[in-house]
Amino acid sequence: MAISVNTNVTSMKAQNNLNGANSKLSMSMERLSSGLRINSAKDDAAGLQISNRMTSQINGIGVAMRNANDGISIAQTAEGAMQESTNILQRMRDLSLQSANGSNSAEDRAAMQKEVNSLQAELTRIAETTSFGGQKLLDGSYGTQSFQVGAKANETIDVSLISIGASDIGAYQSDAAGSIFGGNFVAAAAGTNGSAGGNLAITQGTKTTTVVTAVNDTATEVVSKINKAGTGVTATAQTKVIANLTTAFSGGALTMSVDDGNNTSSLDLTGISNNDDLAKAINNVSGETGVSASIDSGVLTITSSNGADINFATSGTNTAGALAITNVSGAGVSSTTVNMGTTNATHTAAGAISLSASSAYSISGGIASELTTETAGVFTGANTVDVSTAAGAQSAIDIIDGAIASIDSSRADLGAIQNRMSFTISNLSNVQSNVTDARSRIQDVDFASETAELTKQQILSQTSSAMLAQANQIPQTALSLLG
Repeated sequence: MAISVNTNVTSMKAQNNLNGANSKLSMSMERLSSGLRINSAKDDAAGLQISNRMTSQINGIGVAMRNANDGISIAQTAEGAMQESTNILQRMRDLSLQSANGSNSAEDRAAMQKEVNSLQAELTRIAETTSFGGQKLLDGSYGTQSFQVGAKANETIDVSLISIGASDIGAYQSDAAGSIFGGNFVAAAAGTNGSAGGNLAITQGTKTTTVVTAVNDTATEVVSKINKAGTGVTATAQTKVIANLTTAFSGGALTMSVDDGNNTSSLDLTGISNNDDLAKAINNVSGETGVSASIDSGVLTITSSNGADINFATSGTNTAGALAITNVSGAGVSSTTVNMGTTNATHTAAGAISLSASSAYSISGGIASELTTETAGVFTGANTVDVSTAAGAQSAIDIIDGAIASIDSSRADLGAIQNRMSFTISNLSNVQSNVTDARSRIQDVDFASETAELTKQQILSQTSSAMLAQANQIPQTALSLLG
């Protein structure tokens, strides 16, 4: 190698090695001081992109977990209020059952109604005041809200809340008279109430159930078939006839016949001249006929609690007799009054059928029009509950049952949502842990490896400095040649 003064190649190489060692030494110190393997894009361009994408996912999952926990808290708040509302409704139901009992006077029922009024007000107050972070939950304004439970857009779970105010929970009912059941008397003998029979379709939501009825089925039989079909709609039947006997039938006969589809019975009422004696005669055999009679404020009511057909017939040569009879619908509306006199006649009252469900329904086909004119359930809120009368107390039970069922259904949905969010949180936590672990392998520095690299570069930096000093002395060799 030539000896040169102007260009010291050895020194230049030593400088390059020194610069390289110092650069790597600086990089090792930066990594060890920050704890990160990637401190800028030049360290690992692809790794930076991947780790940042993972950071977005990890941070998003953390927010999603908080969101899901907020959803659980809202559901728990709403469900707690619904539990208290259910307790109130249970108390209202107890009062309704108590009021329906015959041992109570009008004053007793009025006192019970005062408590019912207070409970109705509290139901509405709970609905209007239950809130979470200032947001009303149970007054109907919440509707359906989406909770972001994922790190990406549209990864949501919907939470729906209903209003539980007294006017917004209750039952859908059909208790108006139809063309046969609960309607006008049918001029036919006992056991032939005029029902045409056929396939009755009951639709609730997306489910339609067909109930097959037969010709002349009594209200008792129709109700049994509806309830056995599992339609989600509950049916009840009752035959209520208002009667007024002012003149005894003589020279002929007056007969009351009862037919519930399974059993028939008859009672001779000939010679009875007033309502008191008529009620006594009916009650004396009520164990056999299933029909009872009561007089309230001078009004005689004959009742079959299971909805049997009640027939009144006159026969023979009646020289006297006057009986006025009226059928009453489930809604308490009276039919056209039939006056039975000395002319031979037969009239059958088909029992009134009432339908009730916690959600909307409709009936069609078959005997739908015979059952009721309300072929779509009419909503009746818990705010209408009135137990000041025995009839009102009976009606209140179905309304309250519908309200309880409505709240129970909503609580079941909330319980399912809470469980779903709990599982979501567990899954998010697992994903977050694994993604964080993967990001650490890409982004974080391996201290064992990096400290070894630091030591190496420190030594190389020192040796390079020493060699540079030696290389810088090489040009002085030229001086010895000049001497």
